[in-house]
Amino acid sequence: MTTLKNDRFLRALLREPVDTTPVWMMRQAGRYLPEYRATRAQAGDFLSLCKNAEFACEVTLQPLRRYELDAAILFSDILTVPDALGLGLYFEEGEGPKFHNTVRTEQDVANLPKLNAKSDLAYVMNAVSTIRSALNGQVPLIGFSGSPWTLATYMVEGGSSKEFRFIKQMMYAQPEVLHALLDHLADSVIDYLNAQIDAGAQAIQIFDSWGGALAHREYVEFSLNYMTKIIAGLQREKDGQRIPIIVFTKGGGQWLESMLSTGADAIGLDWTTSLYTARDVVAGRAALQGNLDPAVLYGSVASIEKAVKAMLDDAYANGEKTGYVANLGHGITQWVDPAQPKIFVDTVHEYSAKYLG
Repeated sequence: MTTLKNDRFLRALLREPVDTTPVWMMRQAGRYLPEYRATRAQAGDFLSLCKNAEFACEVTLQPLRRYELDAAILFSDILTVPDALGLGLYFEEGEGPKFHNTVRTEQDVANLPKLNAKSDLAYVMNAVSTIRSALNGQVPLIGFSGSPWTLATYMVEGGSSKEFRFIKQMMYAQPEVLHALLDHLADSVIDYLNAQIDAGAQAIQIFDSWGGALAHREYVEFSLNYMTKIIAGLQREKDGQRIPIIVFTKGGGQWLESMLSTGADAIGLDWTTSLYTARDVVAGRAALQGNLDPAVLYGSVASIEKAVKAMLDDAYANGEKTGYVANLGHGITQWVDPAQPKIFVDTVHEYSAKYLG
């Protein structure tokens, strides 16, 4: 077992002492990097990139060559699970992900197969083990999945949606059908994430990208409860090391108190949530991650530094010296100049010494 050379990301998630604030970026391997675009072109298309372990490893490592990041995240997609359940994932240029098949009836749910992640998604596990080996202990590797609610939105709608017409119709008109789907997905995600942990993932993030589209009672019933089920079913230790779990609901800052009940080690925040207030609400019961607006990276050196310092001031205003991971409040966008993230990452490490040094 390779010893981690840099474990501050895991330590911060477990609220243990750190020498500087750890930082990584959601979608840190992506289209803003010219080397990513070159590798994707070599692979042929996005799904081919995901399904080739060597290509997936290469793009996972690319941002670590540019920036002093404290974690790597598996290069994959949240929609691998519904694809493995037979929905037929494909990508239309400029339109995002779509499915050949949808799930809109009780019979559609009943027809879904049971997922065996180690065989049905073997290419993901090959990527995890390949990346973990290539990292050679440089930084921890994050595995991930979409939340059941988020996966269900794509499966019911047939792709991305702004109105969530079909899934909300199901939720209010046939809640028992939606619950059956979410329960099936929760079981699938438990199997999927445990397989990633077995393959070498050292932390897990659950992306509840569309949780913020729900009303407050429905968020608890149709999203949070199923993430709680997943966390209860996950392997929380491997090779004597704790596997921290992060829950990230975009648009979910008003539900911080409820999120604590999931058993997650950390809660991710988007840019609409006050980090200062979140620290106060959570009160050391979980770590926090986030919440820089990704659009800050369009700014000047001075404006990026100012925003990062303000974020760190909020993170440590209550006197806590750990339990915080710097990140964007959502994924980095494709239009960011690759020089700008370095300002973000370096400022986090340098300025946090004011609080942790």
